[in-house]
Amino acid sequence: MRSKFDITGMTCAACSASVDRSVKKVRGVNSVNVSLLTNSMSVEYDENIISTDMIIKAVKNSGYGAKLTKTNTNSQENILIKRQMNIRIIGSTILFSLLLYISMGTMIGLPIFAFMNPHGHPLVFGISQMILTIGIILLNRHYFIAGIPKLLKLHPNMDSLIAIGSASAFIYGIYILIIFAGYGESSTGQMIAEELYFEAAGAILTLVTLGKYLEFKSKTKTGDAIAKLINLAPKNAIVIRSEQEVEVSVGTIQVGEIVVIKPGMKIPVDGIITEGFSSLDEQAITGESMPVDKTVNDKVTTATINTSGSFRFRATEVGEDTTLARIIALVEEASNSKAPIAKLADKISGVFVPIVIGIAILTFAGWLIAGEQLGFALSMAITVLVISCPCALGLATPVAVMVATGKGAENGILIKSAESFEIAHSIDTVVLDKTGTITYGKPEMTDIIPIGPISEIDLLTIAASIEHNSEHPIGQAIVAFGIKNHVQIREVKAFLSQSGKGLSGKIAETQYYAGNEVMMNEQKIDLSLGRDLALNLAESGKTPIYLADEHQLIGIIGIFDIIRPTSKEAIEWFQSHKITVVMVTGDNAIVANNIRNQLGIDHVFSGILPEKKAEIIAGLQNNGHRVAMIGDGINDAIALVKADVGIAIGAGTDIAIESADIVLIKNDLRDAALAIELSRKTLSTIKMNLFWAFFYNAIGIPIAAGIFYMWIGLKLNPTIGSLAMSLSSISVVLNALRLKRFHKTKEVFNMKISIQIEGMMCMHCQKHVEKALSIINGVTKAVVNYKTKIALVESKQKIADEVLISAIEAIGYHVTHIESI
Repeated sequence: MRSKFDITGMTCAACSASVDRSVKKVRGVNSVNVSLLTNSMSVEYDENIISTDMIIKAVKNSGYGAKLTKTNTNSQENILIKRQMNIRIIGSTILFSLLLYISMGTMIGLPIFAFMNPHGHPLVFGISQMILTIGIILLNRHYFIAGIPKLLKLHPNMDSLIAIGSASAFIYGIYILIIFAGYGESSTGQMIAEELYFEAAGAILTLVTLGKYLEFKSKTKTGDAIAKLINLAPKNAIVIRSEQEVEVSVGTIQVGEIVVIKPGMKIPVDGIITEGFSSLDEQAITGESMPVDKTVNDKVTTATINTSGSFRFRATEVGEDTTLARIIALVEEASNSKAPIAKLADKISGVFVPIVIGIAILTFAGWLIAGEQLGFALSMAITVLVISCPCALGLATPVAVMVATGKGAENGILIKSAESFEIAHSIDTVVLDKTGTITYGKPEMTDIIPIGPISEIDLLTIAASIEHNSEHPIGQAIVAFGIKNHVQIREVKAFLSQSGKGLSGKIAETQYYAGNEVMMNEQKIDLSLGRDLALNLAESGKTPIYLADEHQLIGIIGIFDIIRPTSKEAIEWFQSHKITVVMVTGDNAIVANNIRNQLGIDHVFSGILPEKKAEIIAGLQNNGHRVAMIGDGINDAIALVKADVGIAIGAGTDIAIESADIVLIKNDLRDAALAIELSRKTLSTIKMNLFWAFFYNAIGIPIAAGIFYMWIGLKLNPTIGSLAMSLSSISVVLNALRLKRFHKTKEVFNMKISIQIEGMMCMHCQKHVEKALSIINGVTKAVVNYKTKIALVESKQKIADEVLISAIEAIGYHVTHIESI
């Protein structure tokens, strides 16, 4: 069983690591996934051994709060958190500004009340700073309430570092005041008063709180996509109850109820139209900008918009079962999952804070031993505590994953786990199913060829009757053709479907077979009379279906499935990015090669049974390839699971979608290319974040400890350290937010080509070549440099190398090298 919990009290990666360790120790827990970004935890456990109460108790024992997640509570909690942070940041900023003015104003010549002047009244000067600092501490007491108990439980976190650092500075300030009491108004007393560290304590708390506030605002933006999805669904709907139209809350709609839709209304739940027709704007769900016509028996989806007519539909999925609810669940699950690349950061985060505390103690002791004064050593130790940042490590991966999964959902791509999404960036081979993936998956029957004395109408009656029990697109095409020609569907007994081969059944005690050559050979049916006819169909791109009775071949049916116009563009993108394209199909070699030649596919496996698809993928993997399988049917499920990344076309079967790692809502193969490119961009962002997080701490902590002070006099005070710590977390989040600018057309289907050209001698040559390249169909930009002899060409589609070479050589220049970049 899997349950999700809201966790309170987590502020850094050390916190999430502590919760993770505590829950994993509980007997019966199979897996734990703690998200610092969403302050949530997903736990898979054996409900026969433990309960949710025991899991919550384990979290509380580690010093944090937990409760089962309730639907749509995050927005209210975020509003409350924002309000509390506003009070803290405004109050802290005002008090810290006064503290800074009093402590440092005289240094830069600012006027100050005479009774606060450190030279005339140092005691008042010190006490006023202490009072302001106490105010800042009270406003930010959370760091002490949360950090100190965790330190005592030996599970220190970032709050512990802030609490120790600010408390040390404050206590040292009080120590200086006590010493001052013994010196009175002497010059020594004045000198000591000027060494107060109250402003350091105030700076730490104020700047860290400011950083947390900015981090919170940035983090909430990472979940914008989920918030937008949640807000897509209407709150109310009109249903028929007691034969009257009644407006009700969407949550009260039951399966089977009739829902009334008028122009401009959103679809509240999934269903099937029972009356009327209209056009629906499905862009919010599929990303498709053109309205889709709908009529009786067509499916309608939650959150799509009725643009014109009125209709009624029967609710088939409501609540958490609707398409929109499932999309939201998938996006949230992926956002909360962890990518393998984050494992190292998680391990470091788990021991980071204790190590930092140890370094701070060594720094303090080391400078005292070196002969420095107490204030100097304490300043160095405090800076070490506040400059270190486990948050940057903890946020490096999840913020990028959340933004990317949200961006994918906006473009009709549902990413089910961060792990598979990470693997997608390294894919070097894609295996494509033909029917429904490369083609529309809605084949049409085009030919009926009787063999022997049987008539066309009798042959069609037999074929339509047998295929009537099939859910395969080819069977549906034959039945549709039969109904169109008014054939009578006859009763079929002993019906049997053989996946990848065909169907069989009895009509009036006569056994019939409808299928491919493999089935006919198994039944020992002589195909000699129909082989040439089948060959002619195959050569024209049609799939031949043989029909036979118990003894002989009685006819052939031709099926044609139109290739999606976007398939070629997607295949060209794969190839331009060094990804090998493989097609697997149950069709014969002639039909398969016909499609291969049209689309330029690298390799084709024809006549493949469903169970063999997984074997082909295994063979590719054994040869060292990272393989993505893209398919839409039940017979693709095993292959989708076997592949390194399984990608299901969203309009496919539930089994295919359940087996896949990534789901494409639209029937557009280009979205698979988009998913891979989005994965590459995301991994690049994560690596950049991790590099910055490691680099920052690797450089910042030694500098804070004063390692360069003896040589070049470089010393950081606690104020600069706390500011740097805050900026490091914010920078990681802002870097991840750059993924929100990812755009399908711009990022994926914009080819870049580098051309090395000999013969260009001057600016005139450069302009000549640019003009020749710019007029080529598809070229969006051409930049030529006659000095480097390189031309960079951008295009919205793949352009054959021969076309570019011909255009350049036609004006008297020579191409020595050309490549996609």
